[in-house]
Amino acid sequence: MGTEVVKYADGALSGKENKFLTFSMAEEHYGVEILRVREIIGLIDITPLPQTPNYVKGVINLRGKIIPVIELRMKFGMSSIEYTEETCVIVVEVSDSAESERFEMGVIVDRVNEVLDIHEGSIEPAPRFGCSMNTNFILGMAKVKMGERDRVIILLNIDHVLTTEELNSLSGGEMMNASSDRESQSSSEVPAAA
Repeated sequence: MGTEVVKYADGALSGKENKFLTFSMAEEHYGVEILRVREIIGLIDITPLPQTPNYVKGVINLRGKIIPVIELRMKFGMSSIEYTEETCVIVVEVSDSAESERFEMGVIVDRVNEVLDIHEGSIEPAPRFGCSMNTNFILGMAKVKMGERDRVIILLNIDHVLTTEELNSLSGGEMMNASSDRESQSSSEVPAAA
């Protein structure tokens, strides 16, 4: 028997139990709905792209599919750190609400923790800071017990982590054109004869 899920007006999900993949960055804990997670992979070669924001690391070729990759630390204004064996890429499905387009995106995080069943009674709405701060990317704040400690997990609305313009540039032709231009440019560079 499935869990009944209700959508709030702001797009947040509510149900008796929701499953979230939890991960850490800078000792803070985050969660993303497990239904949005396509896979978790270790770091692989990332092809950087010119003229993109610093949090856009480039694209990866995942079994023949080109997927844009962002570093979530930098997107959230944290300093970048050296990657470790625990650093990984969470491949998530995001959608652009303006065009209802769905595509996959890789998100680099410090480490993946576990999948948690979080009861709706443990989830509070995102805090309000007035007009000056945008918290649309926060689905809610979950209070959970992890080991012996009580933790607060920031549940992300993955569709709102990037703005519509940023999503369009990642999903549209700009990213793919830049990637193919770079490949054709590198293949046309022939070393001069000695």
